[in-house]
Amino acid sequence: MHVIEVMNIHKSFATVKAVDDVSFTVEGGEIFGLLGPNGAGKTTTIRILLDIFKADQGSVSILGGPMNDAKKDQIGYMPEERGLYQDVPLERCLLYMATLKGLSSSEAHKRLDRYLEQFDLAEHRQKKIKELSKGMQQKAQIINTIIHDPQLIVIDEPFTSLDPVNTQMVKDLMEDLRSRGKTIIMSTHQMHQVEELCDRILIINHGREVLYGELEQIRRRFTGRDVLVKVLGELPQLKGVEKVVPHNREIKLTLSEQATPQLILDELVAHKVPLEKFEIAIPELDEIFIRVVTREGENV
Repeated sequence: MHVIEVMNIHKSFATVKAVDDVSFTVEGGEIFGLLGPNGAGKTTTIRILLDIFKADQGSVSILGGPMNDAKKDQIGYMPEERGLYQDVPLERCLLYMATLKGLSSSEAHKRLDRYLEQFDLAEHRQKKIKELSKGMQQKAQIINTIIHDPQLIVIDEPFTSLDPVNTQMVKDLMEDLRSRGKTIIMSTHQMHQVEELCDRILIINHGREVLYGELEQIRRRFTGRDVLVKVLGELPQLKGVEKVVPHNREIKLTLSEQATPQLILDELVAHKVPLEKFEIAIPELDEIFIRVVTREGENV
């Protein structure tokens, strides 16, 4: 089921085309990465999805049709610009925000107690938001986004200010939400988190789609002529290898057009080289992101 279906949306501000003919779908129960450099049009796209902005052209179907007030209670949105009341105690602030999303006072208290314990914020419940560390405020924002058990979660830079322990906790939370059938749109510049979490991605630049699809298929599409090896001892000179580069305690071999990974492997075996690792080098998302954004930027 398409939880979101976006068809050919356009949005301009004066002479600036913020979104230029973007189309994509988001499926139920997936984590979808909406990516792009600063100023690419990600935030404008999200605001069109949520009916904060109206598209100049195109259409958006969300949770089965046009946006309405009932659907807004099924959506959790955490923008990059945080919005909790800084002079209000944490508990009171989150309870108030939860009741705005349709929860009864008793249900809001019950859920908040559980989340404050889960996020290690229980002992800070009476502190004002402004008295919390940036990481604590980030966790409070996440609680505010999910406390009403939304069907669709749109979250911008979820890992900002989080240490490794809390980053893992948020990743575990997102995977749990996905396993329960929730749909998540995640916008972030942390490509390694996208690689670990996202099922599919859309990269936009200058308001236009430059890459869209299943993450693993995209990575394999960009696989080149490199292999990664880890050997015991010295690496012999190999026919068909154009370039040898150290790579994270391994060695990256760039092959000539005539060579294949199987030929290189056969040659290593013929030289009786003890191998700990031999695999085709699939590029990381950081590398793909830079390649497509740079290439698309050159065509502007």
